Amino acid sequence: MSSTSPAVAPDPDLAAEQTAVTDLYRRLDAARELAVTRFRQALATPIINPQSLGEREAAARFQGQRITTLDAADHGLVIGRLDREASPQPLYIGRVGLAADDPSGDPALVDWRAPASRPFYTATPFRPEGVVRRRHIRTRGRAVTAVNDEVLTVDVEATDGPPLTGEAALMAALTAERTGRMTDIVATIQAEQDAIIRSDARGVLVVQGGPGTGKTAVALHRAAYLLYTHRDRLARSGLLVVGPTPTFLRYIADVLPALGETGVLLAGLGQLRPGLDARGHETPEVAELKGRLAMVDVLKAAVRDRETVPRGVRELVIDGVRIPLRPVDLTRCRTVGRRASRLHNLGRPAFARAVVDLVAQRYADRIGADVRGGSSLLDQRDLEALRSEIGQETAVRELVDEMWPVLTPEQLLRELFADPARVRRATKGWEDDERALLARAADAPWTPADVPLLEEADELLGFDDSADRAREARRRRQARDEAQETLDLLHGSRSTDLEDDEEGEELTAGDLLDADSLADRDAEVDVRSAAERAATDRTWVFGHVVVDEAQELSAMTWRLLARKCPTRSMTVVGDLAQTGSLAGATDWGAVLRPHVGDQWRLAQLTVNYRTPAEIMAVAADVLEAGDAVTAPPRSVRSTGVPPVAEQVPDADLLPRVAAVTTGLVEAGGTVAVIVPPSRVADVVDCLATAFPVVSSGPAADSSAGPVVLVPADAKGLEFDSVLLLDPQGVLDEGVRGHSDLYVALTRPTQRLTVLYPGELPAELHRLTD
Repeated sequence: MSSTSPAVAPDPDLAAEQTAVTDLYRRLDAARELAVTRFRQALATPIINPQSLGEREAAARFQGQRITTLDAADHGLVIGRLDREASPQPLYIGRVGLAADDPSGDPALVDWRAPASRPFYTATPFRPEGVVRRRHIRTRGRAVTAVNDEVLTVDVEATDGPPLTGEAALMAALTAERTGRMTDIVATIQAEQDAIIRSDARGVLVVQGGPGTGKTAVALHRAAYLLYTHRDRLARSGLLVVGPTPTFLRYIADVLPALGETGVLLAGLGQLRPGLDARGHETPEVAELKGRLAMVDVLKAAVRDRETVPRGVRELVIDGVRIPLRPVDLTRCRTVGRRASRLHNLGRPAFARAVVDLVAQRYADRIGADVRGGSSLLDQRDLEALRSEIGQETAVRELVDEMWPVLTPEQLLRELFADPARVRRATKGWEDDERALLARAADAPWTPADVPLLEEADELLGFDDSADRAREARRRRQARDEAQETLDLLHGSRSTDLEDDEEGEELTAGDLLDADSLADRDAEVDVRSAAERAATDRTWVFGHVVVDEAQELSAMTWRLLARKCPTRSMTVVGDLAQTGSLAGATDWGAVLRPHVGDQWRLAQLTVNYRTPAEIMAVAADVLEAGDAVTAPPRSVRSTGVPPVAEQVPDADLLPRVAAVTTGLVEAGGTVAVIVPPSRVADVVDCLATAFPVVSSGPAADSSAGPVVLVPADAKGLEFDSVLLLDPQGVLDEGVRGHSDLYVALTRPTQRLTVLYPGELPAELHRLTD
């Protein structure tokens, strides 16, 4: 006998939504085809002059960005729909907006950032906002795989904490394996997150959120929202996203492109200076010292120290004539330079002229003296010629360079830190042990803490661009002369067959533009995007700045960011409980007020979506033991898998690390081994024999295999599985030990294993209870 399974009736909701989604993809394809056509038309536009080139490149760039946005929307185009009391037609929400056939009605698809889409994230049974039903639509490719409905017109009772929007979709996203790259959360944004994403762009918004609250995702989606809402302004000024490490930037790099936004500059703390990638290492004490605002006065003193006056009389010999220069004479020259400009390099030309005038006058007094006791035999014309010659004298140029050298920020800092005498003169009132922290070799690599100092030095030194401006003026004069010659040639070549009255009616090139306009049309046009230009321009100011893991920033770094965003339009996200650097924040107001005054406000994320409750209970004990000023976030899910702790003798520790790591890798997803700094090298060597790719440090790539990280490099990241090695070592070696241990414990989304030699710290008692 044989039996057959009864046929499963098709789900009418799935079928209906598949029809709607298919139609929306048809519209997406049509919009993309139109953008491709216009892109090709732009590229085919003939180039007549640089202006037409600029117009062509601008059009091509606009259509290219449109194509990129539509391509990004292809993955998960439709998020869901709203059924509303006021309309019989559902309103579909998606990654981009798509027009309907009837322009007077609702769009076919509403961009998730548009005001009309907000109820999709904020409506609740307590406050339905005119929504009858919210439907979450899950797709794979272009096929609808599931729909989840939330009816918002039923009677409800108070619940513990805010309700979850689209709980089924949210839980599916939270339990999925990680890939080593952050993904967007467009389909699962929660109400408290949405309020932050759509918050006013003015002033500094500080988002305080514990581990797993989605603060990084919220910051990136806020960036996408602001680019959508303030497109014209931010397209010109650009948007900067600052992260703590290259690993972190690689981790978040896919989020904004997936949202169709590619014109954003991402930079780590060591890459905030164009052209510099500072990855050198230094002790936490040195980094903290360099991060103090007192370093501004140190750099000012270091600059003034380079504007020197010789102690004794300096004698120059020019054409056999000895010219003595007293310290008081040279001090007057230095005063002239300092009065000419507060910037060192810009004051040098005035100083150099004063020295040349002084030497020329002394020289003239010697060679032009009247032996009969009369006035000088040299007239003003002779003196001017003499000044020109004196200015070319090697001895004079060497004296100017010695007393007032042209300095780059790099030169200033290298020569300062390598010379204890210079450090001592620049740090009056400091203790010798603090001065010693600044000492280092001139060829030492730059560190992230050096970047704000280099930028501050740039502000103090300035750049003398007079030669560049003179060259540009000469180029413009030449271009104008050539343009005038062209117009004259065209005028001389006009038709001679016309009568006098007809000639007056003929429109010529000279009637349409003059030489200056023609020269401007031939000028080079910069067709780069704002982000591309900002990446190479130290003086660029941004329309908005997003700072992640902001609790780690020093006062000098905040000063640098405030300079890069004069409007103080910033989104600052972090967690004071995770501060791991000596220079970092323990109070948001204390670090922000010196730079932004009262132009900041605080928002808090309180729900932990990432860390399972079983693991978070352990982490909360560590947080309490560290006397944190913040409360742990509330976990919304439990896996039923408790964290595992195992005591292993030191002699067997590394083989056990390899075995446990292998098991975690086989379980699937991403794996991190978090260790105290002293154990990194041994663990990397141990794992390298078992895995083809093992990376470590601030540039580690978690998508390529297991990574070995210290807690500071794990900040902001998440992994399916974490092996924490030697928690007591993490406590002992960390600058803020409990913060480091808290960070390590809250990285996993599924599994946590702890290996420890010796005794387990008391803060982790739950692991053995």
